[in-house]
Formats: sequence, structure tokens, C-alpha cells
Amino acid sequence: MKRTLKELCIRILILLFGLTVAHLGVTLFLLADLGADPFNVLVQGIFRTLDRFVSWRLLTHGNTHRVICFLIILVLLAVDRSYIKIGTILCMAFGGPIIDVFTRLLSFLFEDGNPLWLNLIMLAAGCVILALGMTIVIKSDAGVGPNDLVALVISDKTRRRFGIVRIIVDVSFVAAGFLLGGTIGIGTVICAFLVGPVADFFLPRSERFVDKILRLARAA
Repeated sequence: MKRTLKELCIRILILLFGLTVAHLGVTLFLLADLGADPFNVLVQGIFRTLDRFVSWRLLTHGNTHRVICFLIILVLLAVDRSYIKIGTILCMAFGGPIIDVFTRLLSFLFEDGNPLWLNLIMLAAGCVILALGMTIVIKSDAGVGPNDLVALVISDKTRRRFGIVRIIVDVSFVAAGFLLGGTIGIGTVICAFLVGPVADFFLPRSERFVDKILRLARAA
């Protein structure tokens, strides 16, 4: 029992490390200001559509994001609840605060108005870092954030490569969000087509990293 609890704690720590790395990438992406990520284009489109028809005071982009994540969790609880773990809740709870911290630390890099080419490099680096962190979170086997779970579950159920499925899911998010009124930019397109393949590259390496940490912990 102690062994199981110890391993769970280690997996959660690995997940939090991966979440921090992933949201460093998200922060660089956001600070580059060249377009929202695919999931947030969808959120933005749904928010703007609802905003045209209702005037709820609580209707904000952030609240719309949380509701959509909650609905994804409800669907997955019906489809296969094994994907919903403590890490899913941790990703929802800590993602925003981690981005806020990195934004305060790194905003100086973008204060003077960088040339487009430099922002593109920052954005691409952000996508690569995001993909690395995301694969560490996935391989921690402690849970994955709701928006990342969509591609992961489809990949597992169809037995298709995660990278390909991620591209299809991200492009679907962008298309649906754009049709509903969301705004896309060059960063949105780069993110949609870059994160999946880079994640494919990092997945086996992140799995070896997690396995090594667990072996060291068991030997301790």
C-alpha cells in the first residue's frame, strides 16, 4: 500500500513538472500574440456566439473555457472514465496560475515590440516546449487536461498515431471556432500543424524519462 501511494505521489510530481514545462510553452505562444491556440479559437467562437444571444454577466471567455472542459469530462466519464484521474483536475486547477507566473516573468521579452521573425521563432519554440511538456504529462499516467484528452482518447480508441490525431483534432477546433466567430492567426495554423508531430517525436522519450524516474524511486 505504501509503495502504491509513493508511486502515485511521484507520478503526480512528474505530471506537475510536465504541466509547468507545457505552460511555459503556452506562455511563449501567447506572448508572441500571433493568434490563439486551436482549443481557445473554439472557446472564443462559442463564447462570441453565446454572447450574441444572451447577456449573462457570468458569460466570459474564461468561464466558457471552464464549462467546455467540464463538458468534455462528463462525456469521457460516460465513454471511458479510466481517463479521468487526479491529474485531470490538477491540470484544470494549476494551468492558469502557471501561465500567469510565467507571463509576469517573461513579458519583458516582448515589451519593445519584437520583429515578426523573432516572434515567429518564439512561437515555434513555445509549440515545441508545449509538446514536450504535454508528453511528460501523458506519460506520467496521472491524468491529462480535458482539451488534450480529446486527441489522446481518439488516438487510443482508433489505434492511430497521436501526432496525426492531434492535427485532425486541432484543425477541427480551429474550423469550428472560426465558423462560430473565433479569430485565427498565423500562430494558430503553426500550432495546429506543429504540436502533434513534435509530440510524436517526444512521446517515446518522455516515456523513457518517466520510467527512469520511477525505477530510481523504487530503488531508493
